[in-house]
Amino acid sequence: MIYQMVVPGPIEDVVEVRVLEWHGDVGRTFGPGELIVELETYKALVEVRAQQAGVLRRIVCNAGEWQQIGKPLALLADDPAETLPEPAADLTAWPVAFEVN
Repeated sequence: MIYQMVVPGPIEDVVEVRVLEWHGDVGRTFGPGELIVELETYKALVEVRAQQAGVLRRIVCNAGEWQQIGKPLALLADDPAETLPEPAADLTAWPVAFEVN
């Protein structure tokens, strides 16, 4: 199954975040609890971790780019060979845990 990872939230007083660093390239498999991406607000760092195993298939928002809460960051999949849909608007959200530091 293909999933869409969105900017997690809500985060108090935050409308958008900047992608600071991806912790893997397209094709990397993440396990539960692994750090996928670091985001930043104007005041804090947000660490986004996987809650289930999956493969990073497409990065939608690259390092240095800003994205609104709830908008897509990446596409992930259970199977690295599964065909990616176009467009990605109606995909199931990929579960993540996030911590604001």
